[in-house]
Amino acid sequence: MAYQRFSLFPDSPSFKDLFSARSLRYRWRNGDPLITTGIMAVCIVVWIVEAVLNLVWQGGLNAMLNAGMLMPATAVHKPWTFITSMFLHQPNSLWHILFNMLTLWCVGPVLERMMGHWSFLALYAVSGLAGGTGMMLWAVLSGASGWITPVYGASGALFGLFAAILVVYRRIGLDIRSMMIWMLINFLMPVIMPNIAWQAHLGGFLFGGMFTWLLVSGLRILRGKSLPRRTLIYGTVMVIVIIAIDLLCNVVNPVNMALF
Repeated sequence: MAYQRFSLFPDSPSFKDLFSARSLRYRWRNGDPLITTGIMAVCIVVWIVEAVLNLVWQGGLNAMLNAGMLMPATAVHKPWTFITSMFLHQPNSLWHILFNMLTLWCVGPVLERMMGHWSFLALYAVSGLAGGTGMMLWAVLSGASGWITPVYGASGALFGLFAAILVVYRRIGLDIRSMMIWMLINFLMPVIMPNIAWQAHLGGFLFGGMFTWLLVSGLRILRGKSLPRRTLIYGTVMVIVIIAIDLLCNVVNPVNMALF
């Protein structure tokens, strides 16, 4: 007689089957929030590496943060930090990563199912990049201290998702009061807790809302285009605008002025 493998859930798929190529293709077509899950997985893995380095090799942690976090003074010379900073979190605190991932899991799957995988990914990327742009603009307005203020975390991208929820819910006539309360709590966090980059929150919120509005309403001439086509067009335009703002801000970068 063949022996059955004991399981509390005998009908559930194995870990291997769950993440097989066939299963992932099915879940992708079925609308499962795989982009949200993937972003969360990357953020959590990166944070675990940070936390381990914080315990065993401080020099390695410093090198990792210096290479990945965004600092307005060096951002144009290290453009990858506009992306890598979105996946870094405070290494000696569980709350930073926990709160951001909880927020992403509450908002991300809803939007990903509504917008589709690629449009959601574009929204997240545009919002995260705009969070860095918010820091660049603040550096111009605030002077020398703003240029040397490092920033990391997913908050800029998350606030873009908040704005997207508002735009989508308002368009389809859903009640947005509960979401408004959640967003108000997040907007008030910089008042309660120090060292929170509200500038990145604002940048992500404005650009995320604008990008989503363009997708659901936008220019009349493009309304007949498919959602993937509109995502590509508007996403490209938004990235060009973000890059242009960053380059214009960098003109008055005191680090450049000191070097040249």
